[in-house]
Amino acid sequence: MAHAFLSDEWLAAVLALRDEFDQVDMPAEARIVMNQVISDVPFGDGKLEISVDTTSGALDIKKGHLDNADVMVRTDYATAKSVLVEQDPQAVMQAFMSGKILVEGDIAKLMTMHASAMSAEPHPQRDEPSRRLRNLTEF
Repeated sequence: MAHAFLSDEWLAAVLALRDEFDQVDMPAEARIVMNQVISDVPFGDGKLEISVDTTSGALDIKKGHLDNADVMVRTDYATAKSVLVEQDPQAVMQAFMSGKILVEGDIAKLMTMHASAMSAEPHPQRDEPSRRLRNLTEF
């Protein structure tokens, strides 16, 4: 069943997917604590604050911010969806260069994490969760 991107139901489905594929360990260079502010969200008050923590080697995503973040990313809903769900590297670079993604903090760490994710060899334990993530997201 597909859910609205970043809705409570979507976040729960992402965490269930993460738990199903918990044997995937992120490389050290991909580990980061990132706070995000997403604007133009089509539900709630139109703004959503979330955090992503991969320091344990697994993805932990939840509403709210963490105090120990390496980086803060601000973007709009459509751009966040393109980056997180569609995982299009050209769209990420274009959004960053056009100012649709604003970054505060350790941008080098964020770029290293992104480069690591984009250069990873194809692997069923990484590719299947990405495919399923797209399937559980409403377009």
